[in-house]
Amino acid sequence: MTKVVYEIVPHDGGWAYRMNGAWSEAFPSHADALAAASIVVQEQQVGGDGEEISYQDERGRWHEEYSDGGDRPEAVIVDKTQQAMPNS
Repeated sequence: MTKVVYEIVPHDGGWAYRMNGAWSEAFPSHADALAAASIVVQEQQVGGDGEEISYQDERGRWHEEYSDGGDRPEAVIVDKTQQAMPNS
């Protein structure tokens, strides 16, 4: 299972969450950033409908596969001021 980690970090004079180098907007408080990340983690757990997907890899080759919509990653929040909080 894939694991997605959202970090709560200081950013742009406030607080933000980031995942793999992608930053959220800056929030005025730590609590606001944590609440926003919690919403994202909860939404990450919602499955979808099964469907065929196609994508192009880094070599330019196209691939097709079926996604059942229920293969959701494990999502966690890592707060730089607190311990990791699974599925928060």
